[in-house]
Amino acid sequence: MSTPLSELPIRRLTTADLTSCADLSEDRGWPREEHKWGLLLAAGTGYGIDDPSGKGLITACVVTSYGPGLAAVGMVLVAERYARRGVGRRLMKYVVAESGDTPLTLHATPNGQPLYEELGFTTVGGAEMVCGHFRPADPAPQGITRTAAGTTIRPATAEDVPAILRLDGEVFGLDRTHMITRLPAFADQLKVAESGGVLTGYAAAWPNMNTHVVGPLIARDTDTAKSLVASLAAATDRPLRTDIDVRHDELLTWLKASGLSPIAFNAVMTYGTPALPGDWARRFAPLTVAAG
Repeated sequence: MSTPLSELPIRRLTTADLTSCADLSEDRGWPREEHKWGLLLAAGTGYGIDDPSGKGLITACVVTSYGPGLAAVGMVLVAERYARRGVGRRLMKYVVAESGDTPLTLHATPNGQPLYEELGFTTVGGAEMVCGHFRPADPAPQGITRTAAGTTIRPATAEDVPAILRLDGEVFGLDRTHMITRLPAFADQLKVAESGGVLTGYAAAWPNMNTHVVGPLIARDTDTAKSLVASLAAATDRPLRTDIDVRHDELLTWLKASGLSPIAFNAVMTYGTPALPGDWARRFAPLTVAAG
């Protein structure tokens, strides 16, 4: 006699489940994104339900904790053969219960947003995903770049890591050391912006299928953000993809004028808190929408 779906155990996922998670992504028509899954499973906590038939996972998600102040939920997936049978709702209820008093955040697709609203999440913002080959009017060199405002854009070094962590903590509002210290190995490029000997921004470009994703993108102002993106774009032949907070309309307009096209919109939602911590004005794009 088969076990009812409501009684199948929810278990913790590990990096050993990476292939099964990628298979689940592919099952739903998403890219496999094994590189991203590897980061999330290593730095966060995965949850999933195994198919009793032995055909991999029927649902999965990853929760990235930033201490008691916030946890980000991402990669919420349900196998096509189990869609619309309450599996995703059960998994999300479990995650909410497991979080206790810790506030949650997530980026919701239009299809997923009604479920999250039903569970008590509220919309606090939005992010627009843009993608395409960056075509700058004035191509930047791949090495050190000096902008008109006197800001230097250069590759990050090991000596920059403490300053990057300080800036990130100030802008994100919480300690992301366990994520940010993985960037040098995870990303193909990590650039910093510096003015007067002070770090004023940083950005990474990491490989995801046939694109380079720009994120995190943190900068003191829009011009610095533009310079970081242009410098990253100059060193790759791949299309760029990034998720920009919709409040940064000037940067979005510039990216679209530079060859990137809008391909998706996600609602930024929270549970247990009316707003995200940190300084949104300097936070232009997340590392990935799956990790906040």
